[in-house]
Amino acid sequence: MTTNVGINPNLAINKKNLLLKLKLIFPKKNFDEIEEKFYENKFFYIEKKIEQKKLDQIILLGDKSIIYEAKISRIYPHGNLFSHVIGQIDDDNNGISGIEKYFDFELRKNNQPIQLSVDIYLQHLIRTELIRAKEFFNYLGSTSILMNVNNGEVLSMVSLPDFDLNERKNISDVNYINRATKSVYELGSVFKTFTFAAGINEKIIDPDTKFVNLEKQLPCGKNIIKEYDVKIPSNLTAEQILIRSGNIGSIRIGQKVGIEKYKNFLKKIGVLNKIQFDIEEVGEPIPFKWGKCKLATASFGHGITTTPLQLAKGYSIISNGGFEINPTLIKKKINNKTSKKKVLNEGVSEKVNAALRKIVTTEEGTAEFANVPGYEVAGKTGTAQKSTFGGYSKAKVNTFAAIFPISNPKFVLIVILDEPKISKNYIYKYRNKTGSFKGTPFNTAGWTSVEIAGRIIENIGPILATKY
Repeated sequence: MTTNVGINPNLAINKKNLLLKLKLIFPKKNFDEIEEKFYENKFFYIEKKIEQKKLDQIILLGDKSIIYEAKISRIYPHGNLFSHVIGQIDDDNNGISGIEKYFDFELRKNNQPIQLSVDIYLQHLIRTELIRAKEFFNYLGSTSILMNVNNGEVLSMVSLPDFDLNERKNISDVNYINRATKSVYELGSVFKTFTFAAGINEKIIDPDTKFVNLEKQLPCGKNIIKEYDVKIPSNLTAEQILIRSGNIGSIRIGQKVGIEKYKNFLKKIGVLNKIQFDIEEVGEPIPFKWGKCKLATASFGHGITTTPLQLAKGYSIISNGGFEINPTLIKKKINNKTSKKKVLNEGVSEKVNAALRKIVTTEEGTAEFANVPGYEVAGKTGTAQKSTFGGYSKAKVNTFAAIFPISNPKFVLIVILDEPKISKNYIYKYRNKTGSFKGTPFNTAGWTSVEIAGRIIENIGPILATKY
């Protein structure tokens, strides 16, 4: 129960005296507006859901114009922890965002509770690591999604900054957006996995298909596409292109697949069109006109967008044997792979998973800091410049999409840092060998998002091993 406190000016013993006393109790309120309401002689609320200390002070005034209204209200014991998932309600307990809004009717009319799939312990540990990452990498915002790749249950969904649900503030700052579902990003090289998988699915390439005399740059309209690292060899297999995150090699694979087959593949895995989900705050990938140049840039993750939630879906389908799944925040009773629709060909997942594992375990890969012993982590990094009107800024979005354990995939973990900075003081410790060093040498996903993902997996791994 909470208490709302109202004023009926017509019953006031001494309006001026009451106003002075109220100013002492509520020094931060705008009393020019309150005074106007007083002299309009109409009932108004002075404070809704008043805290007990102030309520006691109000009661001691003993003025008969003060009206007390007891109301049933929801209390959120976890404060900020699930703010973007649960969402907010208004003063009349109507859902206005998140689960509260999407299931508003069910929550009012159904006596059966809605059981969410999110886990309080996993959510706490992941949120703690993202907050810690803010201290070192000073990002604008961050998000992480942990999902079961076989049934789509979201076990954790964190977006920072967040807010305390109990305060019910009108948040107008766009930085408080739910980045996990609503933000639409160019995510860079994490799309190279889709290009590689599309080539295998269409039986156009195999992991050992050779690409020779790869250029260091290619024309694309009036622009030039360059290889991100000039040290990348000119002769590579398709798998080596993915492991080394080659731009030009990925373009060559994309060109072999072709526009229609690549576009259809992206639709199959759910990253191209707006996703249906359990909350309304869902972003829509930016549409574009396909062409030879757009195929080239999309093949290495440039000029094509999706949401973090859709990225999690795409990586789940690619890794789980090619079965369609739909992300959900609602706990499922059945986890039966045989009842699902298979959207990718047999053997695609095995070949892609093997390459993703090498990205974490080999020196040529870009995700060594995620090689947490005992968890068989695989994944792909993506470092992308943020688009602006008419071009791109120097600000970056650093992403790591992880699958583990890769021998029997169960979980996808997405970690995104929005506009991170390098840290001079962060201590990097190798997880698969001895040694450490201080300071971030490059503002790329391999040095930021991968490191945070490694810390997350270290912390949540024991819970996943025993509970899921």
